[in-house]
Amino acid sequence: MEEIKILDKGLVKLVDMLGSDRAAVRAARVSYGKELSTDERDKKLIFYLMEHKHHSPFEHQVFTFHIKTPIFIARQWMRHRIGSYNEISRRYTTKYAEEFYIPDHIRVQDTKNKQGSNKIEDENLTREALDIIQKIYEETYNAYNKLMELGVAREMARMVLPVGQYTQFYWTVNTRSLMNFLNLRADSHAQWEIQQYAIAVAKIFKEKLPWTYEAFMKFEYRGDLLK
Repeated sequence: MEEIKILDKGLVKLVDMLGSDRAAVRAARVSYGKELSTDERDKKLIFYLMEHKHHSPFEHQVFTFHIKTPIFIARQWMRHRIGSYNEISRRYTTKYAEEFYIPDHIRVQDTKNKQGSNKIEDENLTREALDIIQKIYEETYNAYNKLMELGVAREMARMVLPVGQYTQFYWTVNTRSLMNFLNLRADSHAQWEIQQYAIAVAKIFKEKLPWTYEAFMKFEYRGDLLK
């Protein structure tokens, strides 16, 4: 299965898929008691559906992704409710608990856009900030291990772990919902880290459903990062 590395330790991996471009075609044509036609006519129908916002046929194309991402990105991701999620649980396992996100740059708050940030080139500030991040990870991870050595249950020991820790989850989503995700997250207004994941998801979307992706880009995409 295709796997794309993201950030320092993250990934997007397609683990399963139901349907193709023609799944949307079949779903649309059943309204008239018809099925598939020629490539030209089937592709034209996908473009018609997308242009006129007949989106329900695209619910019959379904992706299942394995996502590995920092917790603070996972919490943004799971606000996209039209999809199914199963996440690794620190109640049940300590596996991968030592993995934390170390950024390769530092951003400061945008003075005009309250949700925005800007990358800085100040090497001293960058080094100091990254050092603080690294040290707090070490301290909290040591505290986590110490609590468990004392016999504290995993479900309580995890309380000290920061949102920069990596988590993993499965995300099953239909194309209609995936397109909404890309409109919001493959956009410069989104946080930089989740932009990188959205770009990777879009790459797999484009590869697996080329007609649908092309129609999405022409008629539906409202962001500014994808091509």
